[in-house]
Amino acid sequence: MKRKNSTINISKIISIVLVFSFFAIIIKLSFVSLSKETDGVDLTAFVEARNTEEEILPAKRGNIYTIDGEILAQNVNSFTVVAYLSPSRTKDEKNPQHVVNKEQTASLLAPILNMTEENILNLLNRNVYQVELGPGGRDISSVTKKQIEALALPGIGFIETSKRYYPLSTFAPYVVGFAARDPDDASAPITGKMGIEAYYDEELQGINGKKIYQKDAYGYTMPIQNNNVITEPAKNGQDIYLTIDSNIQLFVENGIKEFSSTHQMDWLTMAVMDAKTGAILASGSNPSFNLNKLDIKEYLNPLTSYQYEPGSTMKIFSFLAAMENDAYDGNAKYQSGIRYVDDARIQDYNGHGWGVITYDEGFSYSSNTAATDLALKIGREKLYNFYDSLGFGKTTGITLPSEADGSIDFTYRTELATASFGQGITTTPIQNLQALTILVNDGVELQPYIVEKIVDSDTKEVTYQHERTELGQKASKEHTDKMLSMMYDVVWNGKTDARYYRSDNIVIAGKTGTAQFTGADGKYKTGTYDYIRSFAGIFPYENPQYIIYVSVKRYTGSIKEYANMITKIVEEIAKYKNISKSIEKVDSSKIITMDKYISSETTITEEKLKKLNLNVIKLGNGKFIINQYPTYGSTILVGNKVFLITNDSEYKMPDIKGWSSSEVITLCKLLNIKYELTGYGNVTESSIKPDTTITNDLVLKVKLN
Repeated sequence: MKRKNSTINISKIISIVLVFSFFAIIIKLSFVSLSKETDGVDLTAFVEARNTEEEILPAKRGNIYTIDGEILAQNVNSFTVVAYLSPSRTKDEKNPQHVVNKEQTASLLAPILNMTEENILNLLNRNVYQVELGPGGRDISSVTKKQIEALALPGIGFIETSKRYYPLSTFAPYVVGFAARDPDDASAPITGKMGIEAYYDEELQGINGKKIYQKDAYGYTMPIQNNNVITEPAKNGQDIYLTIDSNIQLFVENGIKEFSSTHQMDWLTMAVMDAKTGAILASGSNPSFNLNKLDIKEYLNPLTSYQYEPGSTMKIFSFLAAMENDAYDGNAKYQSGIRYVDDARIQDYNGHGWGVITYDEGFSYSSNTAATDLALKIGREKLYNFYDSLGFGKTTGITLPSEADGSIDFTYRTELATASFGQGITTTPIQNLQALTILVNDGVELQPYIVEKIVDSDTKEVTYQHERTELGQKASKEHTDKMLSMMYDVVWNGKTDARYYRSDNIVIAGKTGTAQFTGADGKYKTGTYDYIRSFAGIFPYENPQYIIYVSVKRYTGSIKEYANMITKIVEEIAKYKNISKSIEKVDSSKIITMDKYISSETTITEEKLKKLNLNVIKLGNGKFIINQYPTYGSTILVGNKVFLITNDSEYKMPDIKGWSSSEVITLCKLLNIKYELTGYGNVTESSIKPDTTITNDLVLKVKLN
């Protein structure tokens, strides 16, 4: 009996425990179902994280173009080489999916990836599932990918990515700048590091999109009809159009490259500006670099970040300051040669001057004593205020990174005197270009700019369009016209090195400058070539359209050769823009105004132009003219080329030997073919032989000398 009662009691206890456990579980489940958090875990987030997948939709970085549509920067597909190392990846030994022979793989890939066998082998010997073969295997082209694929190496694969590519490579690199991703993170976005790429990184970058969708318990994407897919499309980066004119930039690049290959210097920088708008049309320098190779020796942009004593180009503005303060009489005479200002001895560059001359002549001779007299006459405050009003000593606001502001601090009489001829103060090339705009805009200063417009790459809507920005009336038209005529006299009637800037094809007004620079000890260098030589030019003089500013440091050649390099570039620009002759300087009988020949008969037109002693380049054998260059109303000189496009179905390449680069460019634009110019001057070699039929896929490669 006792045994039976004991069994009954145990059964009751078990039943009670089971009932209580059941209710405890129910209570716990109810609590969990009603609560968002338990034991410190956010249950809602946990469930969503397990069942929701978020896929990034990358935005495409915007392109950078010249004003005439040449692509300077773009994204292109690239690939990263990966090696799969885990044998678990191979299911069929006859078809291995992992690296089997590491030594052979390293040996074959080393020359293609420009890596040592040892480095590749070290990567292949890692105890990981897969490894990137970097750095040589990152951002490779499709051509290199095909080369590796042809080796049929087991376990070698590719991850498709994108990289920044610069089609013209060495074209305005300091302006364009470069963008790249973190070399240690292949998934990182491409970001701007220099130039426009850096300044407009946010606009070019765009905004990544994303796609959110649900997965089932096994990790598979659920069918769309049962799944609420949320998609936020990517916003691609905007396209930026620079003010750079591809042809003018080419003239500058080629001229500097040719000159630098045969002459010694520390550096040289040159920029060309549209005088009526402030647009920077070209900017080149030596040393330069290749945007695709990033062989950079100097990271500062010479146009905006180099600051140095300008020398006598500053006399343009110190003489103007005297005019604006009623302290200038160009016909008044003074004793040139030497001045003593407090404890300083100031002299003209030849050491003895030119006797008693007028102040106008003093400017033409680049007289330091004349500038000193005028500066002392108006005083420190008025000269400083005029310099300051033109923007010296502060940034111009051009949209390029790391712009320097220079310095125009001067207090004592000796500092005032030297500041009048550009010593003891520092300026930048872009500041000088900005200040020079007053000479061709009736005293109104223009702000320089480098971006013409920004365009939405998806909708093609223009989101930003630059407008001519006036900075105010800084001098009277009377005085700026007077200064421009004085700069004409410097080149055409003066006795200084500026005479080397005379040209038979274009009338240039200009001013030269020579300045010392300091060494590491803070003292002026005194060597034979320890100077920075500058030239500020405006052309054509009769109707100024362009401003050019050039500087070179520690140049060891002749000033004449340096000047010839600059005038040749000016002449190329003048030919390209059809302003190669000053109408007032040429016999009127040699000037021809182009008629309208479009739709006229080819034979009759050709005969008419030949009778005018023009060199007719006829393209095609069609009966009628469908295009012409120069265009209707343009002026042209006897002996110059006239291009006539006929209504033929095909065109033949003319013999271009001896042509100028501007004539080659005109031909290529009329025929709608690409071109590559090497060197400077006239054509010596051409990749397309005369009488070859022209097709749109041809690229004309030309050597100039």
